[in-house]
Amino acid sequence: MAATTFQPSVLSRKRPFAWSSPYKSHLHQDICSPAQSVFSPWRVLRAAGAPGTPKSREPRPRSPPGPSAPLPCAGSLCAAPSPCSWPYLCAQGPSGSGGRGEGAGGMGRGSRGTRRSPGRRVVQLLRLVLLLGLAPGVSGEPGTDDLDVCDTCHEHATCQQKDGKRICICNYGFWGNGRTRCVDKDECQFGATVICGNHTSCHNTPGGFYCICHKGYRATNNNKTFIPNDGTFCTDIDECEVPGLCRHGGQCINTPGSFECYCMEGYLAKNGPEPFHPSTDDTSCTELDCGIPPEVPGGYIIGNYSSTLGSQVHYGCKEGFLSISGDRVSHCTALGTWESPKLHCQEISCGSPPKVRNTILVGKHTSSLGSVAHYVCQEGFESSGEKITSVCTEKGSWSKVTSTCTEIMITIHDVSVFNDTCVKWQISPERINSKIVYMIRIERQQPDAVEPVPDETANVSTDSRSPEVCLDLQQGANYTVSISTAPPWRSVPTILGFQMAEDDLLEDGGILNISVFNETCLKLNRHSRKGGSEQMYQVKVLGQRWYLENFYHAISFNFTTRARALEVCLDLYPATDYTINITLLRTTEPSSAQITITTALTAKQTITNISIYNETCLRWRSLTTTNVEEMYLFNISGQRWHQKAFVPEMVFNTTSRSQAPEICLDLLPGTNYNVSLRALSSALPEVIYLTTQIAEPPLPEVEFLTVQGGPLPYLRLRKAKEINGPISSYQLLALPLSLESTFSCGSEGMTSFFGNTSLADGYVAAEILASDVPDDTLEIPIGDRLYYGEYYNAPLKPGQDYCILLRITSEWNKVRRYSCAVWAEVKASSLTLQQMVGVGLGSVAFVTILAFLSFSAVWYVRLSLLKNEWNGGEAGVGVMQNSWA
Repeated sequence: MAATTFQPSVLSRKRPFAWSSPYKSHLHQDICSPAQSVFSPWRVLRAAGAPGTPKSREPRPRSPPGPSAPLPCAGSLCAAPSPCSWPYLCAQGPSGSGGRGEGAGGMGRGSRGTRRSPGRRVVQLLRLVLLLGLAPGVSGEPGTDDLDVCDTCHEHATCQQKDGKRICICNYGFWGNGRTRCVDKDECQFGATVICGNHTSCHNTPGGFYCICHKGYRATNNNKTFIPNDGTFCTDIDECEVPGLCRHGGQCINTPGSFECYCMEGYLAKNGPEPFHPSTDDTSCTELDCGIPPEVPGGYIIGNYSSTLGSQVHYGCKEGFLSISGDRVSHCTALGTWESPKLHCQEISCGSPPKVRNTILVGKHTSSLGSVAHYVCQEGFESSGEKITSVCTEKGSWSKVTSTCTEIMITIHDVSVFNDTCVKWQISPERINSKIVYMIRIERQQPDAVEPVPDETANVSTDSRSPEVCLDLQQGANYTVSISTAPPWRSVPTILGFQMAEDDLLEDGGILNISVFNETCLKLNRHSRKGGSEQMYQVKVLGQRWYLENFYHAISFNFTTRARALEVCLDLYPATDYTINITLLRTTEPSSAQITITTALTAKQTITNISIYNETCLRWRSLTTTNVEEMYLFNISGQRWHQKAFVPEMVFNTTSRSQAPEICLDLLPGTNYNVSLRALSSALPEVIYLTTQIAEPPLPEVEFLTVQGGPLPYLRLRKAKEINGPISSYQLLALPLSLESTFSCGSEGMTSFFGNTSLADGYVAAEILASDVPDDTLEIPIGDRLYYGEYYNAPLKPGQDYCILLRITSEWNKVRRYSCAVWAEVKASSLTLQQMVGVGLGSVAFVTILAFLSFSAVWYVRLSLLKNEWNGGEAGVGVMQNSWA
């Protein structure tokens, strides 16, 4: 090869060998290990580029950086690109024959399973010798002037002279041996923060790099890209400088690299989160509306209110509830919600009823508002006739008991003796209807008695006002009888003295004396001078009840005995008048004795398992004898807590032979009833409490109006009577006229004006509590834009037909009843009365001003004519004549 001369001023870029063609095109790869390459001196100088030399921007395929990168073989030595093997032996791998796969395995690797021929080895050896011969000239050693090193520099290298030698040095941003390899440096591999600074991203380019600021930041040189060698860095962008960025009602808050949107005070975020971003979130800031205030258990809202920010709602406790603690005001907050009400309304509880002297508390009672405690006087005491009651008041205490029970003093008078051994007397006062126990003390004086005769005592219990008793007395003795009442009754003892006659009967038989003890037992005494004989007695019993016409109880039996004093106990019904006839049967004329007794009311309960069905019907179990007719006494009293003067009472009786009687009562709705049921044969009543549910309130009294395109008048509300239950509220309903015939008064699906997505179903325009309605009338406008209760009284839509209804709601014991009446029919609705008045006044003012201006113009013309006439000008006269013409 001819020698070449190095010209420092001219760097030849011509390459006689096509070394770079397979490297750039990647069609073939001739890979050499760095340790095997004959161009290793240039690999050492790969970083010695000329200072300030700009990096080539020519795009090319880049090989992986590092010392193990492949180097291409000289094209003049290899007929085709092929891998190199030690010692720098080029193994040819033809294109299309898997050349890369054969030679890319590393040192000494070739095609597996292929035996190379000796001739081919010789050719390869010759190529190696030739290449070694060229090596000194390439490396720049003396004697190599025949090869220009600068012509062999890599396209991304620069030829420079150093220490008297020409060498190829890779340009800035590349590294390699300068001739066969100049690989791009990846400056970004150390991280964007190290190379470009904070908030950046680093982008590598062939021979260089550039920096870009993250979203939300900008370069201080105001360019999109930068290189930080001039002090440029990324600073935050204040997006909040753009007006309206956060939409209507929004407030922008700048953050590092971004921003956040919040709703301003008085606005509320809807349809998305808060904070929000307008490009990614659908959040919108709407003017704050707290809506319907929260409910207070046992409380209600006083008056009207609005639901905007800062509005207040005042609460009060319902009737039957008492304010315990807490603030009565709730505010609409900036969060779009009402403050939680702190008012605590506790249901009124009066506790246990008070104790009343000389009384007994009867029946069942509760401690809630309106509960009534009933008292009866103790035995031996009486009241003035009024019922003794105490009512649980709205103050949480029982009302004062005004009636008292005074002690009854019994007077025993008109004491007399009949049938020798029987005593009877009268008592007063006669109004006493209770059973009284009498103590009878008998003292006998017998002149011929050797030892003193002890006194005898007998007790007689009866409810008769004319008691009678027959005593076991001996003939021919003197007796002193003292009669008085036993506690709890009080009386002055009455003393009676009398003497028994001598027995004048002969033989057996004698005289029969009958006395009563234990109410249904008889004691028989037969006085005879001859004793010890057996006698037969016949007993006949007939009983009747004064309150039952067809009731008869008859008993008849015989018995024999030798005893002169015997006792017989009879199975008698209570509360029955009995006539008992006892006959001594003997061969001679029979001897009979008769006594009448009245059995007392039974002390046992004869009514059990009482129950309520169908709200006003009762059934119970009777413990009386089967198929025996019984009369039942009903004493019914009612009370309504909301009507103090409402105290209905019923007293009646009914008879039945059934063991399971039933009865349905005619009771009023919405009333608490106290039902006392007593069998007349029993002294113990059974008391049961029942409550009737409320019925529909009476229909509202309204004056029906028809409005045809005119102004809307005031509607006059009259307070309804609470005859079927307490009335809680009055509602004003606005319905499309087409729904008048199909609307159900009891429909509870009606919502407020704002709570209704479609006004085609109507809405509740106003709600007024019954306690807020005066006794006369209350005028209600339609569409005055105020809140009544929790409902907004919205104006009617002009041109539409409406039906205005008044609905009365009665609520008690968690039951609601409604009644409705059509108040007005509005066709082609127009402005309200206030709006019409405003328009009318405006029209009158306009007409008045127009008339005034016309009047002023006429006077101005007349004054002008008079002025001309005063001046005497004919022209003025003509003008006046023309004017009048």
